[in-house]
Amino acid sequence: MIIVSKHQLFVGTALLALTAGALYGCKDFLTDSSRPQGTLDAGTLANRTGVEGTLIGAYRSLDCSSSSSAWGCAASNWVFGSVASDDSYKGSDGPDQPPINDIEGYHWGTPRAEEYLNGKWSQVYEGVVRSNATLRLLAQVQAASPGEFSADEAESIEGEAIFLRAHYHFEAWRMWGRIPYYREDDTDFRKPNLTSEEAVDEILADLETAIGLLPTEPRNGQKGRASQWTAKAYKGRVEVYAERWDDAKTTLQDVRNNGPYDLEVSFDHVWTGFADRQNGEETIWAYQASVDDEPNGQNANWGERLNFPYSGTHFGCCGFNQPTQNLVNFFRVDAAGLPLALSAPTTWNASDANFTASDLSPVDPRLDWTVGRDRVPFKDWGLYLCDVNKDTCIDQAWVRDPDNGGFYGPKKNVHEEASGGESSTGWQPQQLNSVNIHLYRYADMLLLLAEAMVETNDLAGATAIVNQIRARAGVRAQGPGTTPENIAVPINDASITWAVYRVGQYPVFPNQAYAREAVRAERRLELAMEGQRLFDLRRWGIAETILNGYINGIGGGAEENRRLYLRQAETFAAKHALYPLPQVQIDLSKVGGQTTLTQNPGW
Repeated sequence: MIIVSKHQLFVGTALLALTAGALYGCKDFLTDSSRPQGTLDAGTLANRTGVEGTLIGAYRSLDCSSSSSAWGCAASNWVFGSVASDDSYKGSDGPDQPPINDIEGYHWGTPRAEEYLNGKWSQVYEGVVRSNATLRLLAQVQAASPGEFSADEAESIEGEAIFLRAHYHFEAWRMWGRIPYYREDDTDFRKPNLTSEEAVDEILADLETAIGLLPTEPRNGQKGRASQWTAKAYKGRVEVYAERWDDAKTTLQDVRNNGPYDLEVSFDHVWTGFADRQNGEETIWAYQASVDDEPNGQNANWGERLNFPYSGTHFGCCGFNQPTQNLVNFFRVDAAGLPLALSAPTTWNASDANFTASDLSPVDPRLDWTVGRDRVPFKDWGLYLCDVNKDTCIDQAWVRDPDNGGFYGPKKNVHEEASGGESSTGWQPQQLNSVNIHLYRYADMLLLLAEAMVETNDLAGATAIVNQIRARAGVRAQGPGTTPENIAVPINDASITWAVYRVGQYPVFPNQAYAREAVRAERRLELAMEGQRLFDLRRWGIAETILNGYINGIGGGAEENRRLYLRQAETFAAKHALYPLPQVQIDLSKVGGQTTLTQNPGW
């Protein structure tokens, strides 16, 4: 069934049970995907309800569910994009979820790391299988019952499924580069890897097809569905990743000039549990988290549920994905309100101290929408209360093990107390909420356009975009949070005693090199803790420099001296340009005793 609330698209467990019979378990999809599993077959599903249910099943693979064995399947990519970068530590304590230790330490070839890597592979290719199953079933229904769908309905369903297929392959591509690409007419799923360029061409071809099929508004008014504008914006994203700068600039300028998107009025409206602020004009596409529509909380923010303050707090668990000292220092600004990382490149990261409310060094206000820090209001949940000495935390133990994960906590994914977004069902329901997980938002798209402008030497255009985003960042900051109305207040409000907030505007970028650094810095500030960072560093070709500096010393500080376990981290090298393919998937690809999938270089 499809459950619709406030024009959102949700997935119920009854639907998942339905689609499970027609879609194919990922562990066997290489060999068994041509044979329907369970009690339902294609004949049973060959009707309107079956097609729509199978399509919803394809959307459901965007995030983890309770059946997932690990959190590498999270829609936000917090393990692979944030913990594997300089944005966050694994957090929690050392023994919990040990595979993430290996991913954080760049030991990606270990069996433990493979557990999470295979979880990600299984998730994205399950999404591909479900998308292709939708296309096959739609064609069957149209052939047998031509009047079951109108022409517009059939085109939209086809477009949604093709768009989803492109998204899942893009997720695989930015993880592994050289990937197999599957379409609905494939009969043998033991396909060899494409080159990275070939895979991009396939993704873009699917997106172009989807653009031609999808309506300009999400079908049935359900904002979680892809529309033509979703696909256009996504196409521009892929073109930036592929460094097809002229194409990307053309595509993204079209979306900017003619599409339905805009920045939210203030940053607190971007990540929120308030239902009337979700799926706003900044949302290009988001995983539609929902609560209390099934008994186990599977439709909520399942992939994010580890990333809440620890057991002494209202949330009860689990203390993962803690922001790094490096990230917190990156929010420091100079007298002009511009990133200190640009104006003081050798000293911006010098402080090892827990950045508490007693330190009034000027910062970008996005710091306190992104990071929970000592004695600063945590949305409307009261003060984040862990003291420097872990034995004297006041009232609540917000951090599980400060020696392991530091003193800070993630904040974007946490709902506001007044929002009503908290679940009342499932294990530890306090950490389950209806905060949608942004898969792609307009600020991200604008900064991709700014990159394309820098690379095509339109420095004035890039400056204007960065300043637009910075102007929005300066509208409101974290307030006292004692009422729903003062969770967010003007950045110079008299109630703010825990910070000095400052956001300056850039003069026109003086040259391409400076512009490139400024845009990259803005992406980190705006998208911090959103699972983007490692993928950005790798596509910019600076991951080795930045991440080895992050461990060993950059900007006056070294993370190996802050978190001693990072002294065991592997040197980030050329092989880390791509994650290793899970060996189990290579083994499953054998034809006549020979594997068809090839491992990435260095692994």
